[in-house]
Amino acid sequence: MSVTRRQILAGLAGVSALGLGAGGARYWLGRPEGAKTHDYELIAAPLDVELVPGRRTSVWAYGGQAPGLELRARQGDWLRVRFVNRLPEPSTIHWHGIRLPLEMDGVPYLSQLPVLPGESFDYRFRVPDAGSFWYHPHTASGEQLGRGLVGPLIVEEREPTGFRHERTLSLKSWHVDGQGVFGEFSVPREAARGGTPGRLSTVNGEASPTLELPAGQVVRLRILNLDNTLTYRLNLPGAEARVYALDGNPVAPHPLGREYLLGPGMRIELGLRVPAVGTALPLRNGPLRLATLKSVDSGETAADWPAALPANPVPEPDLAAATSLRFNFEWAAALSVNMEQGGAFKFWQINGQAWDINDRSCAERPIATLQQGRSYIFELRNVSQYQHPIHLHGMAFKVLDSNRRKIDPYFTDTYLLGRNETARIALVADNPGVWMFHCHVIDHMETGLMAAIKVA
Repeated sequence: MSVTRRQILAGLAGVSALGLGAGGARYWLGRPEGAKTHDYELIAAPLDVELVPGRRTSVWAYGGQAPGLELRARQGDWLRVRFVNRLPEPSTIHWHGIRLPLEMDGVPYLSQLPVLPGESFDYRFRVPDAGSFWYHPHTASGEQLGRGLVGPLIVEEREPTGFRHERTLSLKSWHVDGQGVFGEFSVPREAARGGTPGRLSTVNGEASPTLELPAGQVVRLRILNLDNTLTYRLNLPGAEARVYALDGNPVAPHPLGREYLLGPGMRIELGLRVPAVGTALPLRNGPLRLATLKSVDSGETAADWPAALPANPVPEPDLAAATSLRFNFEWAAALSVNMEQGGAFKFWQINGQAWDINDRSCAERPIATLQQGRSYIFELRNVSQYQHPIHLHGMAFKVLDSNRRKIDPYFTDTYLLGRNETARIALVADNPGVWMFHCHVIDHMETGLMAAIKVA
C-alpha cells in the first residue's frame, strides 16, 4: 500500500509547523504535583561540545546535550513528548524497547512521515513497563546516531524498589579524530564485517569521567549502550555488584561475574554496593577504563541489598501451542549495484532478503506475518563470524535457549546473537502492525540486515 505525505498528515494530528519564533529552550515543560503525565519539549539541534580536550566538535543534540536529555515517566502513565526538529535534515524518534502503538514507533514512511526541519511532532503513548530504555532517530541512522542523537528514557516503577540512589550511565563511542573532527560513520569494508567503530569512548558524553557514589549504599546503576557499533565487555573488578534487570526487564538478582557483553541498543541494571569512603572502582570495557566510580561520604546508614524488581506485565508465550519460524542472519555474498546512482550497499540479509535502506516499499513485503494473539518461537541462526544484536520493535520476547551458552530465560527486546550461534526466542504477537526486526549494529542494519514482521 502506497501512502502520500498528505494522507499521513491527515491521519496524524501530531505534526505541526513551527514559526521562526516558536518555542524556546524549554525542554522540560513541568511535572505538576500529582500529575499522571510527564511532558517534555525535546529539541534536536546542532551543538558545539568539547569531546576532545581543547577542541570543539559540532554534534547533534537532544535538549541541549549529547547524549540527550534523560526523559522520565512512571510505569502505566502517559508520556507526551513534543519533538522539535531544528536540524538541517528530516528526522524522527524511535522509542527503543517501549511496547507502544505503531503510529508512535518513529519509523519513517511506516509509522509516520519524517519530521522536516522546522516542524514538530507530538509523541503520545503509555509506558507499560518499568525499566531503562532509550530513544534515537530511525532516519539516516548511521549519521544521526553517530552525531549524538541518542538519549536515555527511564520508566520508574509504581512503588518504591528499595534503591535510594541511582545513576544513569550512557555509553557511546564517537567517530572523531584527535582534533575532534568527525570522520566516516560507515566504511563499506567495515560494514561488511563487524561495523565501523568509533575512536573515542565516553560515559555521559565525557571521556574517562570520575563519578561520585555514596559510600555504604547500594546504588542502582543503569548502564545503556547507545553506540552505533561497539559491544562492550563490561566489568567492574573488585566490586560487589548484582544484576537486577536486562534491557528493561527484571531478572532474579545474581552476581555480575567476570564480565557482561552489552551489545548496541542493550541495557543492564546493576546493584552496586559502594565501598568505603575514598575507594575508587574502575568501570571497564575489557581492559580499557571507561570511568572511575569513587565513593564519597553520604552521612547515611549502610543499606542492604534490595529485593528483586517487580516483573513487567509482558504476556507469557504458550510454548506448547507456539508456531516455530526460522530466521537466518547471514552475509549476502553479492555485489552491491548502482552505487554511483545512490544505490545502497547490501552486505547482509535475513532469510536471503537484503533490506534496501533507500526503498520505502520494503515494509510492504514482510518477511513473516503473525496472527495476533498467537504465540511464536523464533529460531535465530547467525550464519556469520560477527555478532548481531537483534532488536524487535513493538513487542518484548523471551530468550529460551542457545547452542553456545546456558540461558536462564528472560524477557528482552534485543538479543546479542554471537558468532555462529543459534538461539530460540518466544513471544506473543499481541501488538498489531508492521514492526522492524533488525540488527542494531547500524552499519549492518543499513546494509541489509533488517526486515519487517507483520502482526494482524
